[in-house]
Amino acid sequence: MLILAGAATLLASGAGARERVTVPGGEITVELTRESETLDRAALMEWVRNSARAVAGFYGHFPVATTRLVVTPQPGSGVRAGRTWAEAGGLIRIRVGESTTPSEFAKDWVLVHEMTHLALPSLPDDQEWLEEGLATYVEPLARAQAGGLPDEDVWSSMVDGMPKGLPQAGDQGLDRTHTWGRTYWGGALFCLLADLDIRRRTNNTRGLQDALRAILAGGSMETSSEIGPVLATGDRAVGVPVLEELYARQKDRAETTDLNVLWRELGVVPAGRTVRFDDGAPEAAIRRSLTAPLNASP
Repeated sequence: MLILAGAATLLASGAGARERVTVPGGEITVELTRESETLDRAALMEWVRNSARAVAGFYGHFPVATTRLVVTPQPGSGVRAGRTWAEAGGLIRIRVGESTTPSEFAKDWVLVHEMTHLALPSLPDDQEWLEEGLATYVEPLARAQAGGLPDEDVWSSMVDGMPKGLPQAGDQGLDRTHTWGRTYWGGALFCLLADLDIRRRTNNTRGLQDALRAILAGGSMETSSEIGPVLATGDRAVGVPVLEELYARQKDRAETTDLNVLWRELGVVPAGRTVRFDDGAPEAAIRRSLTAPLNASP
């Protein structure tokens, strides 16, 4: 697990207040669009630090050297929608309820999702499913590896979400079907299937995380690329052509997955709103490896 270097440093006060967090590989400047008397600034900064730590831990370092995080306080509680751009580094805009509690910040997934976007080159519009699906897939794994999310929560979210990514009637493949479910959860399912196949074909010595670290080494969101070179870079890093083969099968035609069989093989047993684990399942070791952190260096 990576330890963040340094604490938040106050840069300004009042409206438009800015604070800075230094992380391995980068620096995040946090800016408020307006002053708020009720927003818990200490909890806010802890949320930023923990989110950045999770992403830096997953990738070996933070994806970009400088990032602006622009926070808009709003009435109410909870973290609202965010969006990420490449702009002289990274730019993330996010809305936060002024009454958000430390426990609500600790449970948030939105900021890790947005920070994960920084680690993938910008792709053509037809491959938005990989940009959003990857962030959807990596977010819970990164939080779990950093110690911020129990394995039960990781897998219960997958059991709940992955069916939304399955092809429906009229589906023409990931590149040609731009529904919300296929973009976010269809992309996430692609990532899960690729991760599992890499691990099967490498005797669980490599995974999608290794491929993603190599892809980031070739360029972050600050760069643009076609999907082919991105997938080829990942495949070279793990030594098996899983990403390219899976993309060839799913880019322009529907390919369904029997999720019940998949969960059974992994030893994930739905139990109401959560799951329990069967460690005697054939691929239980692979399941456990997904939430076990790699060492810090890529």
